[in-house]
Amino acid sequence: MGHIITRSTRIAVVTRGGWEGHSPGEATDLFIPFLVRSGFDVQTFDTLEVYTDGDLMNAADLVMQCWTMGEITDEQAAGLTRSVVNGAGFAGWHGGIVDSFRNSADYLHLTGGQFATHPSKPEHACVPDAQENYFIPHRVQIAAGAANHPIVAGLDDFDLVTEQYWVLTDSYNDILATTTHPSRADQPWQEAVTCPAVWTRRWGAGRVFVATPGHDPSVLKHPTVRTIVERGLIWASR
Repeated sequence: MGHIITRSTRIAVVTRGGWEGHSPGEATDLFIPFLVRSGFDVQTFDTLEVYTDGDLMNAADLVMQCWTMGEITDEQAAGLTRSVVNGAGFAGWHGGIVDSFRNSADYLHLTGGQFATHPSKPEHACVPDAQENYFIPHRVQIAAGAANHPIVAGLDDFDLVTEQYWVLTDSYNDILATTTHPSRADQPWQEAVTCPAVWTRRWGAGRVFVATPGHDPSVLKHPTVRTIVERGLIWASR
């Protein structure tokens, strides 16, 4: 079901699957060597049943998930939540963490955010059925007051051309970066809307880290995005 990459002192459980458009295998493979170098025993799984393995989930220091859409059972969601409440970190990016398991209110409560949309280019600029229709130039801004947080310390605002996530969140999150959707004549909203792009969340004894950039490996290789994700993984870990 999974495989051990190396032996060390901390355990990272990596789950990857769901919609293949987010390249769950290739995307997580970008960060597994970093976790190994950081002293983790990394175990990867292409099934959510690992969340019901009490022994492993109790031992896990970090759960890195890239699983877009799909469904999670109540037992699996409870196992994941219990692991975080007991001190494991839970971390991920883009649809692999905030567009997962729309059937589970408990999962949404844990992550503190849910994908709502990624606006497309104006209709006249779209090519039928092209994924690039949703690749929009936008800026990610480090949040005021977050400059000293270890995940974003020393980083400047940065620009991307990729999906710009509009997420629904709550005030319990600690927001580290934001992105703003402008008012557009071709869209139904009538004023600019600012959404979290990077946030953390405390859950019991555990920590949750979310970054909404990361549609594909090319975005994850952006130096600032990669730095944020790598720092987020370490910050979240027990």
